[in-house]
Amino acid sequence: MDRRDVLADAAIAVLAEAGSRGLTHRAVDAAAGLAEGTSSYYFRTRSALLQACVERMAARTLEEMASGTPAVTSVDALVEACVAIVGRWVTKDQERLLARWELALESTRRPELETALRATGARIRERVADTLAGLGVAKPRQRADDLVACLDGLAFDQLAGAGRPPRDDAGLRASITDVVRGFTA
Repeated sequence: MDRRDVLADAAIAVLAEAGSRGLTHRAVDAAAGLAEGTSSYYFRTRSALLQACVERMAARTLEEMASGTPAVTSVDALVEACVAIVGRWVTKDQERLLARWELALESTRRPELETALRATGARIRERVADTLAGLGVAKPRQRADDLVACLDGLAFDQLAGAGRPPRDDAGLRASITDVVRGFTA
């Protein structure tokens, strides 16, 4: 793995564990198990470090979308893919999800970060739109934005929602089925 990727992964871990305020070059070096000063050599500024997090998360997500998901050729297959994605976000990829939320909040104060998040998010949503278009969904670009936002909301509700207790697997599947069927009807 490339040293930049190792550092970006460590920065993602720091964001998830310590929040945006905890993201320092020193914390990233420690999380990566590298000598102090390594991350500042590769990413001179904190802004560059944040940018690296955005790019690394997008690259990993796009890679997973290309290799880890079987072709979606039906609404039922789309439901299953969405259930798997949200399930993975709130379990195995919880760290990445928490870091993404930290970056999203940080982007409200940093226009350059907002631009980077929008650009990488657009690439992901474009893939979702292509899938929806392949299913014959009307307005696939708009529906892709809506679907991704709903899945993000469900994931947020599962991990940090202030309302009722998190849904069990059956409840999450039912909610995602309703969302997907609503967007593909």
